[in-house]
Amino acid sequence: MDDVTWTMLGGLELVWVVALALGLVLERRSPVATLAWILALALLPAVGIIVYLFLGPRRLARKKRKRAASKSQLRAAIDLVDAETDDVSRTQLAQLGVSAGEAPPLPAHGVELFTEGDACFAAMLHAIAGAQQHIHLEYYIWQPDRIGTRLRDALIERASAGVEVRLLLDGIGAFSIKDRFLAPLRAAGATVEWFNAVNPLRGRFRRANFRTHRKILVVDGRIGFTGGINVDECHGAEFREGRAWRDTHLRFEGTAVLALQRLFLEDWGFASERDAPTGLPYLPRPSTGGDHLVQVVGSGPDTDVFAIHKLYFSAITSAKDRVWITTPYFVPDEPILEAISTAAMRKVDVRIIVPRAGDSRLVNFAARSYFPELLQAGARIFEYEGRFIHAKTMVVDHDLAVVGTANLDNRSFRLNFEVVAAVYSTDLAARLGEAFEADLASTREVQPKTLQREPLLVRLGESAARLMSPLL
Repeated sequence: MDDVTWTMLGGLELVWVVALALGLVLERRSPVATLAWILALALLPAVGIIVYLFLGPRRLARKKRKRAASKSQLRAAIDLVDAETDDVSRTQLAQLGVSAGEAPPLPAHGVELFTEGDACFAAMLHAIAGAQQHIHLEYYIWQPDRIGTRLRDALIERASAGVEVRLLLDGIGAFSIKDRFLAPLRAAGATVEWFNAVNPLRGRFRRANFRTHRKILVVDGRIGFTGGINVDECHGAEFREGRAWRDTHLRFEGTAVLALQRLFLEDWGFASERDAPTGLPYLPRPSTGGDHLVQVVGSGPDTDVFAIHKLYFSAITSAKDRVWITTPYFVPDEPILEAISTAAMRKVDVRIIVPRAGDSRLVNFAARSYFPELLQAGARIFEYEGRFIHAKTMVVDHDLAVVGTANLDNRSFRLNFEVVAAVYSTDLAARLGEAFEADLASTREVQPKTLQREPLLVRLGESAARLMSPLL
């Protein structure tokens, strides 16, 4: 091509980058995220445009309208009873979730905490085997491996017995699932839907950043599971022995399951062409029995409320004694970083467990860039060694335990559909605290002197990765 052609192409590329930058500014997102995207587009125009088309912060107005319609339908069909806690500060925290449009704390019983995949999978299979009316599952990752096949076959058995089975899979996370794997399940009478299937051949690549990262199982509207464990052999010692991922999941029964059911049905109505089912079999009458109060909080890019982010921020800033966080991806935004630092400076016992070696070098570098200021504030950071830790949990003081799917990063707080269960319970806070202390035995504490001795190139890499934090 001659110089004139190159000049024309360069001019068109410049116009396209400027147009995208103006679009980003008009979206009125956080200044840091907006500037990060503009910087990426300006410095790497060709690559930046491709990444933006796949993962950029698009409004997706039509998808949001459909999502809003699904929410309205379900929230008109269920009237969740209110509940209170004894502690005024916790009542205010619970009210925050309600003001953000989420469910109030609701009674629950049979609350079980799983810290290994094998026990969790066994409990899930047991619950599925006892289903009488319906089984609802929503998963980001579902692998067609041995555990994925085992769960699928359990669903086939129940579907063949007349139980309604609805399975919602994410188009990116469960991309390895093929029609031949699902065919026997559909043949048994189950219904399978995809949450924003991504198919570049059909022009569906623009939805790549509209993902459900949730892990939900609801059986007969009375038993619920959620947490960090995906349907994947990597979570099971049966398949990986000493290399199985360390993760945390929660099982509970009672009225609180209705809030988890509601989230699933909202997602189902959004993803499918059918109306989400309602009525007593799916949304049984609330009861008042239960020895725990569980508040199910969901959030996603369909609104600008970001309820989970607000829950974490408020819980940390209101802490009096301790904040113990476990997360596999630690890339906090400025509000969360300030909340953690301020809590540590108030002499709250702040401890954070992260993986020694995660599954993303870029995320690892970005995470380590935050360590010096947190350590200086008085927080303690521990790197989990030996195997990957995938748990997403938080213990605040001695009466709040949070278990869910959300990492401490921008993607979980603002870009993915996530769910957490905030349990207002001294019992579960004690159990989750014990699990945290047991994990400390497999960690090495990060020392300021170690960070100071890092080579210049490593520190430069960490600082550069931090610039990309809003996009991670």
